[in-house]
Amino acid sequence: MTEAPLLQLDDLWVSYYSRSMLGFAAKPFHAVKGASLTIEAGQTLGLVGESGSGKSSIANTVLGLVPPSQGKMVFDGQDLGALKTRYPAEIRRQIQAVFQDPYSSLNAAMTVEDIITEPLRVHTKMSKAERHARAVELMKMVSLNEDHLNRHPHQFSGGQRQRIAIAAALALQPKLVVLDEPVSALDVSTQNQIINLLYERRDALGMAYLLIAHDLALVHHISDRIAVMYLGHIVEEGPADRVYYQPAHPYTRALLDAVPQLDPAEQARRRAARKAAPAPDLQRVAATGCPYRNRCPLAMPRCEASMPPAYQVEGGGTAQCFLVEEQTRKGAA
Repeated sequence: MTEAPLLQLDDLWVSYYSRSMLGFAAKPFHAVKGASLTIEAGQTLGLVGESGSGKSSIANTVLGLVPPSQGKMVFDGQDLGALKTRYPAEIRRQIQAVFQDPYSSLNAAMTVEDIITEPLRVHTKMSKAERHARAVELMKMVSLNEDHLNRHPHQFSGGQRQRIAIAAALALQPKLVVLDEPVSALDVSTQNQIINLLYERRDALGMAYLLIAHDLALVHHISDRIAVMYLGHIVEEGPADRVYYQPAHPYTRALLDAVPQLDPAEQARRRAARKAAPAPDLQRVAATGCPYRNRCPLAMPRCEASMPPAYQVEGGGTAQCFLVEEQTRKGAA
C-alpha cells in the first residue's frame, strides 16, 4: 500500500475580491487556477515562475493565511480546505515558514532568544531553562553562537538574520516548512550558504520543504521535484533533473534561458530573445486556450482554441502543452 503524500493539493483555486469606488463587488482575480501538487514526507518541491505567477498565493494558502476558493488541500491526512477558522494549534505547529525578507520578518524589539523560543512558549510546556537549552541547540544548527542570543536583529547581517529565521522555523520540529523566496534578498555567496544549510537540515531532520523561488538553477540544487507556474496554472511538473535538463514546456525553457551563462555570446543571444518576447497580457489571458500562447514562439492555432491538458512526459511528470502530444505521436510513428 502506497503511503499518502504529506501535502496534496487537488484543483486548488485562490481568488481575490475587491470593490469598486461605488461599493459594488468587482470581478474576482484568480491568482491560482486549478493547481494540483503533492509533497512527500522528507522531500522538497520547488515551485518556480515569474512574479505574479501565483507561487506566493499557494504558499499563503498552505500556511492558512489566505483561504482557498475551491479545491482540496490535505495535510497529513487532514482536509485543511474544510476548516472554516484558523488552523488548530497542532497544524500550525507542524507547518512553519521562512519568508523572503529577513529584515522585516524578525521582530526588531525582541532578542534573538525571544524570537527563537516564542514558538516553544506558545506551543509547548517547556520551562524557561528548557527553552534556553533548545535555543542554544538551534543556534548551533544554523552555525551561530550562543553569544548571539542576547542581541537584536539589527545587529546581524542579512544572511545571519535568515539563519535566525530558519532556527525559529525549526524550533517545533515541523513536518513541512514553506520557504517563500528565502534567499532572494541576499547576495549570491550568502544565498549558497543558506541553500546548503537548508539542504543539510532537511536531510538531518527529515522535514519536507515547499520552496518558492524564481531561479530554476537554485531550485534544482535542492529540490526532488519541480513545478512551474505561469499566470496561476501549473504548466509543468516532474522530477527535478527531468524538468531542468529536459524541459517539456516552452515557458520552462524560457526560464532556463534566463539562467546566466559563462559564454558572453550565448548570454547576449538569450538577453536579446528575452527582450523580444512580449510581456504577459493579463487582460487577454484565460478566457480560452493556453495562457502562454501570446508569448510562445511555438504557438499553434489549437493553442488559441482550447486549454491543453496535462500530458504525461517521458522521464516523469506532466506538461500542459500540445507540443508534448505532437512529440509523443511522432515518437510512436
